Amino acid sequence: MAGFIDESILDDILGRIDIVEVISAYIPLKRAGRNFKACCPFHKEKTASFMVSSEKQIYHCFGCGAGGNAFNFLMQYERMEFREAVEHLARRAGIILPERHRLDRQSNGTVTQIHKINEAAAAFYQSSLRSVRAKSAHKYLENRGITPHTAKTFKLGYAPDEWDGLVRHLTGNSFDLGLAQKAGLVIAGTDRGFYDRFRNRIVFPITDVRSAVIGFGARVLDKSLPKYINSPETPVYVKGNHLYGLDLAKEAIRQEDRAVVVEGYLDCIIPYQAGMRNIVASLGTALTPQQVRLLKRFTHNVCLVYDGDTAGQAASIRSLEIFIDEGVNLTVAVLPAGFDPDSFTASRGIDAFRELIAGAATIFDYKLKFLIGKTGRIATESKAAIVSDMLSTIARFKNAVLRSEYVKKLSETLDVDESALLTELSKAKAGIRTDEVAAPGGIRTTAVHPTEKLLIKLMLEESSLIDQIRDRLDPDDFQDSRTSRIVRLMLEMTASGKPIAPGAILNHVGSDETMRLVCESTFLPDVPEAQKRVIVEDCIARLKNARQASRRLRLQSEIRKAQDKGDHELLNKLFTEFHSLIKKG
Repeated sequence: MAGFIDESILDDILGRIDIVEVISAYIPLKRAGRNFKACCPFHKEKTASFMVSSEKQIYHCFGCGAGGNAFNFLMQYERMEFREAVEHLARRAGIILPERHRLDRQSNGTVTQIHKINEAAAAFYQSSLRSVRAKSAHKYLENRGITPHTAKTFKLGYAPDEWDGLVRHLTGNSFDLGLAQKAGLVIAGTDRGFYDRFRNRIVFPITDVRSAVIGFGARVLDKSLPKYINSPETPVYVKGNHLYGLDLAKEAIRQEDRAVVVEGYLDCIIPYQAGMRNIVASLGTALTPQQVRLLKRFTHNVCLVYDGDTAGQAASIRSLEIFIDEGVNLTVAVLPAGFDPDSFTASRGIDAFRELIAGAATIFDYKLKFLIGKTGRIATESKAAIVSDMLSTIARFKNAVLRSEYVKKLSETLDVDESALLTELSKAKAGIRTDEVAAPGGIRTTAVHPTEKLLIKLMLEESSLIDQIRDRLDPDDFQDSRTSRIVRLMLEMTASGKPIAPGAILNHVGSDETMRLVCESTFLPDVPEAQKRVIVEDCIARLKNARQASRRLRLQSEIRKAQDKGDHELLNKLFTEFHSLIKKG
């Protein structure tokens, strides 16, 4: 897991933070003896089975099997990449990572400074919106039905009708205007001075998934053009890598297991204000693979909502195959002509908007209807083109049953022979990449013998027992490859003088299944102190006997095979080994 950073630094980070504090910032924890418990945030349950240990610095759910240390929790709950989780907790622990240290030596780095300038600009625009000079902005927001609370939630602001209002503000606060230009906030004039990019406009700050301001969109307050001006791409803002409003919507998306995607700022804000909290905007008409992958952190179910005009539908058609390739279940809702999500919600209400989304079409149905509607009729000469277009989409589905059903449905709709479609489908599949996309699924619990789990628990709790086990057992005595891996790792760590801590050992175990086994073993019921060594001896004996029995069965099987082949030389060797094993047993 460590990969890009030294494991000692990871251990240092975990040693400085408390996993209980980290997790309690997201879900309420209640003390349960030495541990804490809650209803699991990763699956629905009525009885709390999610346990957190401050002593061991790990968590584990006995319902779904989720478990890990603080890094793993952020990766599961916030859908962070490992690097993001490490950087987040390093900041919390006050630890400067090597990469960050280099940036700090370079005047904190361009990226860090641009983030600071963006935050300062957002605060300036918000302050300007609260001033008396923002009457036109107040009137605009009132006419659009945006409440002061919603304006504050989305950090809406006002760019004053001044040539250099922001320039003067940034200069007065000692910000470098050259960096402000790199941030896309100011423009260099012909006289070597700078002027504001946004003037006399409502400002929509664009934030990343962790609520940091990365860019801006700005709308005119009159009928002048262009209606919208957006930040150019900068070192911190690439339009195709972000989704407007995701930082506000991510928790609702996770809870409802669906994201609603619209196009514009107000298309997102108005439904959100009305109660639809799992909604984001695409910052443009064509979604990118990066944006789809960002959504996949929180859900595998997405509904696109576009205007009923041809341009809007064409935009959603272009996005279809991205969702299929990424393994996301997509539906498409088409608004009545003349409506966008903003106006539809304002005029018909949020319940009508929810009904529209609930009745959204599948990818197959939406695209087929669009293609048939584009031609106006299913003429014979149109069928070949429609079939070709539809099969290019069907071929991208990884599930063979789903492909078969769609081919059957296409055959019935277009009255085309199914075998002919299957022939054409094989041709279409030849040009499609074949790498599989993992489907979302539940977390499996680990099926390991209780004796092996108990020994793992005792070794993690008391390092003195490790020497006792080292002298009596070999890692290969453990039947399960995961427990064998954990024991070997602990023996190596103690031999090199490293402390054994469950939260830290998770950085070294390798696979998710092995990590869950560590967590699951740790939360087994406590063993009375006076009985530990006796229980360890009993566990060792059980494992030794189990391995002996397994070896006997293996030898008996090999003896039968050697007898069938008439291999007398091998038989003699196997019999010798078998009798030696019997004497030891």
